[in-house]
Amino acid sequence: MNAFLPFTRPSIDEETIAGVAEVLRSGWITSGPQVKTFESKLSEYFGGRPVRAFNSGTCTMEIALRIAGIGAGDEVITTPLSWVATSNVILEVGARPVFVDIDPVTRNIDLDRIEDAITPKTRAIIPVDLAGLPVDRDRLYTIADKHKLRVIEDAAQSLGSRWKDRRIGSFGDLVSFSFHPNKNLTTIEGGCLVLNTDAEAKLAEQYRLQGVVRTGFDGMDVEVLGGKFNLTDVAARVGLGQLQHLESFNAKRLALAQTYFERLQKPVERELGAWLPVLDFQQSNWHMFQVVLPEPRMKVRRAAIMEQLNAAGIGSGVHYPPIHLFSLYRKQGWKPGDFPHAEYVGRNILTLPLFPQMTLADLSRVCETFIAILRANCHQ
Repeated sequence: MNAFLPFTRPSIDEETIAGVAEVLRSGWITSGPQVKTFESKLSEYFGGRPVRAFNSGTCTMEIALRIAGIGAGDEVITTPLSWVATSNVILEVGARPVFVDIDPVTRNIDLDRIEDAITPKTRAIIPVDLAGLPVDRDRLYTIADKHKLRVIEDAAQSLGSRWKDRRIGSFGDLVSFSFHPNKNLTTIEGGCLVLNTDAEAKLAEQYRLQGVVRTGFDGMDVEVLGGKFNLTDVAARVGLGQLQHLESFNAKRLALAQTYFERLQKPVERELGAWLPVLDFQQSNWHMFQVVLPEPRMKVRRAAIMEQLNAAGIGSGVHYPPIHLFSLYRKQGWKPGDFPHAEYVGRNILTLPLFPQMTLADLSRVCETFIAILRANCHQ
């Protein structure tokens, strides 16, 4: 009997586990020397840009919006196909999210549609690199520069991805990464924000911890309304261990993705009409491998496919339902039919297992099972 195979699983080595034990014994377990070291290593990774670490990849975007001066009455353009945090943070600062449909091929925001959504209230764009595939940064920043808009890159899924041989995060405006357990690098929970200047980094620190500014031994002031978003030293030590393996993690993901294409392209894409991801082995970090099921040929809905995979001991995921169809966003006027590409993909997208510990035997099992289930549930 095969063990259950989840759609993702973090890889944490024994050296990192031992390092966490050392941090626990040190007595300094909240933000301290490990966080500073982690931020320094991340800064090196991103070409020397200022980096600040936080306790989630959600607050990083909220703080980026605040640093950019986005607030009540402003509009921010983003994609409806993302984790809901991408748009929730816009609401959190009092602004209004303006959705733009996706390109059904890349599943990222359709850059051809952005300019039609710009109004005098538009202040920023939040693009999302879905599954680690980068949005076209050249076109994105051409649009942003033309209309004098800030860009907060939701790069939660694209740590290690590249745009034309440049690491995502090593250039651009404000860039947010997530270190959630399902990401290519984890701190258990956490994230980081890549900034442009030391002044922005200082402001990020204030927003990170209640807006506090300290001077001398006993001086304290509060200049902005901050929150409680600091990363712990325990989490930072996990991140330091992960960072050493990031390149090998991503190389293994790429190799697994290549094998997925070899096994699935003919039976699943060409014969059954499902959509595989963009075949990009140069720029994507292969955070996820997602298939869009062939809805016109399906006898059942996606949930039935997931149930059958689960019964066979294989986990799967949905990333993501369209944000604009959640009740919170329908109350703001969004409705079915507003973004047909995002709605089609959102109904049919299915995340298959992909993580560094997977073996070729695991992948073969997934492919054989998935092909059999899809054939049984499609009109031939």
